[in-house]
Amino acid sequence: MTTYFSEADSAQTVNARMNESANPRLREVMTSLVEHLHAFAREVQLTQHEWELAIDFLTRTGQLCSRERQEFILLSDALGFSMLVDAINNRRPPGATENTVFGPFHVANAPERQMGDCISLDSKGERCIFEGRVLDPQGQPVAGARIDVWSDNADGFYDVQQPGIQPQWNNRGIFTTGADGRYRFIGVKPVSYPIPHDGPVGQMLGHLGRHPYRPAHMHFLVSAPGFETVVTHTFVGDDPYLASDAVFGVKETLVAPFERIDDGETVWRSHFDFLLTPAG
Repeated sequence: MTTYFSEADSAQTVNARMNESANPRLREVMTSLVEHLHAFAREVQLTQHEWELAIDFLTRTGQLCSRERQEFILLSDALGFSMLVDAINNRRPPGATENTVFGPFHVANAPERQMGDCISLDSKGERCIFEGRVLDPQGQPVAGARIDVWSDNADGFYDVQQPGIQPQWNNRGIFTTGADGRYRFIGVKPVSYPIPHDGPVGQMLGHLGRHPYRPAHMHFLVSAPGFETVVTHTFVGDDPYLASDAVFGVKETLVAPFERIDDGETVWRSHFDFLLTPAG
């Protein structure tokens, strides 16, 4: 029996066109997507004008994408969708260090550094000692864990945003734990900064009465043989944007202490332990 399109049966009609030979997972995802998309349009009684605005918004979002900027990922971040996908794919037992968004500013193959080295190369900002341990679920130290770290500088920019202004590899480095599982390096206390908001996503935030700021944070990518890789941040505990992160990346367990020490070499100390989850 031929099924023609109608408002009441729109999703069923579209999904019925999928061939049985389609990949089963693709069929599952697309069937659900069509059902939810059509239900959304009916629920809000989407107008033709609103549909046209949405098409224009998505077109401009795509036109702004380049090798240096991914406006669609920024849109996913700003809608909390990136964090939801991350949470679904990185469920961990209580106590294990939680993931958060990767962010667009990681650079592979950062310099290998010695424990205690300073990663701040531009002499800006208040220096901070970052230290702690990498542990297994029993609280035993993990030797050979690689800790890839990166942050903005005191002006709120990453080195890749200011080539020729910041030194290459500013506020970046890779450290490897010894038998005690400890890490220690000197950086700068991070500062909050806005996500790119000069495009469609920024305009959307403005119309929604939302700000574009991320709270101050240090990025960590922690990996060790036999354990799940952790992609996360530690957040400065007194930052005013903790409860309103533009990309929803803050988790309570990732808010780290920043203790003022003023010892002549550094101004702050931040201690944070990473508890890894066995792979599989």
